[in-house]
Amino acid sequence: MSTGLDPQSEAQRALDGPLFSGLPGDIEVSFEFFPPKTDKMGETLWRSVETLAPLAPRFASVTYGAGGSTRARTHDQVVRIQNEAGIPAAAHLTCVEATREEVDEVARHYWEAGIRHIVALRGDPPDGASRYTPHPGGYANAAELIAGLKNVADFEISVAAYPECHPDSPDAQADLDNLKRKFDAGATRAITQFFFEPDCFFAFRDRAAGAGISGEIVPGVMPVMSFAAVQRMAGLCGTAIPPWMEGLFEGLDERPEARQLVSATIAAELCRRLYAGGVRQFHFYTLNRAELSYAICHLLGLRPKEHG
Repeated sequence: MSTGLDPQSEAQRALDGPLFSGLPGDIEVSFEFFPPKTDKMGETLWRSVETLAPLAPRFASVTYGAGGSTRARTHDQVVRIQNEAGIPAAAHLTCVEATREEVDEVARHYWEAGIRHIVALRGDPPDGASRYTPHPGGYANAAELIAGLKNVADFEISVAAYPECHPDSPDAQADLDNLKRKFDAGATRAITQFFFEPDCFFAFRDRAAGAGISGEIVPGVMPVMSFAAVQRMAGLCGTAIPPWMEGLFEGLDERPEARQLVSATIAAELCRRLYAGGVRQFHFYTLNRAELSYAICHLLGLRPKEHG
């Protein structure tokens, strides 16, 4: 996709001056949250939403537990974010352990509640299952789910993309073919799984364009709250952790403030390099904590807007 940007001149500007100097704030951002399990976690989530709302995100999404285990909490938070925070909200919806009729009913409830955006995912295996198995009466995969949602209503639909290949895909080409099927079924944009090297995203973006995918592909950025937790998540989703990262987080387990500074530095530099390569849309996996994502957006030139 053409951005109208000369990457060489932008890269030279990044080298000539301080890394984040003079950025015009011409980015668009979105944020992902997860439904809280307790009242205290709910308070943390809502403080994060209120902190990030002045940045005027394109949308905020709320995740969905395997097998619909957080369906009600997801619904409540999505509706609250849209109605009380004034942020366009997106609900995650999966194929796992539900019939087509059950999924369609959930989608209709969202539409009736004023939610116009769904993040459509195949979903992870439920707890205790080693691999994904389609429900006998359900949608078999994300492409089928998208087509079904479009039959329910004219939703805006975001989907997942895997720069380093989904663990269940036989190879990278099959993974790209699956992504194209999702766009062909009606997806609006793809949001990538988190990654830590900018070239990983650029190479994937080029491969997607070569495969005939012209839709928007947004990098998903995860500031590291806990290196051990990121290692676990990376193992599940096939994300490579660069060798240099472990050294940077070494010795910070008992120093959360220092760890947060290191995390912000790493994620901000990733975003700055993505920006230099023409990226203007970013999706942040907040883990319900606002400050890291807010700081990175600030470094990229984004400032609060009148929000109401």
